[in-house]
Amino acid sequence: MRNTLPHLTAEQPRRLLLAASTGGHIAQLVRLAPGLGASEDSLWISFDSPQTRSLLANKRTLMVPYIKPRDWKATLTATRLIREAVAGEPFEAAVSTGAALAMAALPTARLRGIPTLYIESVSRVQGPSLSGRMLHTLRGTQMRTQHPSWAGRRWGVHPSVLETFTTTERDVDTTRPLKLFVTLGTIEGYRFDTLVDAVLATGLANDETVWQLGFTDRPDALPGWAVAQMSAEEFARSAREADVVITHAGVGTILGLLEMGIYPVAAVRRSARDEHVDDHQEQISALLAASGIGSPVEVGEAHRRRPA
Repeated sequence: MRNTLPHLTAEQPRRLLLAASTGGHIAQLVRLAPGLGASEDSLWISFDSPQTRSLLANKRTLMVPYIKPRDWKATLTATRLIREAVAGEPFEAAVSTGAALAMAALPTARLRGIPTLYIESVSRVQGPSLSGRMLHTLRGTQMRTQHPSWAGRRWGVHPSVLETFTTTERDVDTTRPLKLFVTLGTIEGYRFDTLVDAVLATGLANDETVWQLGFTDRPDALPGWAVAQMSAEEFARSAREADVVITHAGVGTILGLLEMGIYPVAAVRRSARDEHVDDHQEQISALLAASGIGSPVEVGEAHRRRPA
């Protein structure tokens, strides 16, 4: 039947509708898509940003206006744009890794009789996100988690995007000041001033420090070079040239750093400080600690020391 999800594998290319919000969601979907058999004529849906322009270069894309967390009016606008864009075009399946765009794209695909698959973010270690819970309630979509510990009740298991990473030792020149790259993520509406203040308090920031601040605009002058957003090429260069990369515990940034062979120091955003919509970064932090592929920290734990 048309509404039965086909077996998606790399061996059999298929035209897929692939939708995910910017950040960790689109980063995971890009890395999972080859294993799902996404063909070159698949259609990618996301928000326009330096990250998506880089990740989706040379792919068919539909960029829709940004949807803030739990902004249902903007979600409905995206739903209309997606419905108009895919009308009459055949897709063998629709896949999303969240967040808000999953709620726009997957129900739209289901109404057209397209089989749908939702893969929950690897950051959701203890259970599904709000999007995942809502799609589970609506039914009709195949649900998968990247963590077998909470699979079951319609939640199947999908291989984790973190499974292939390991750590190796590298030398750092301790005879000179450390060169830092600090990236706070680019999520709109949520500042991370506590991390900026914590880095400054260590005394390690200097004229060679590079800052990607996102929404955390700072009127005070920071040492080094500071921008709101940078291109993927600038980001990669800044990360590779740094002795230490300090990031928010966002899965998209962490995945990108791991793929560059960089061991990240990941600071957790807290909803109690209005730094994120919830505390899911605590979960990815715990996952990093357990796997040993990064160093998670709470902002209050930052202090002056060199990496071992």
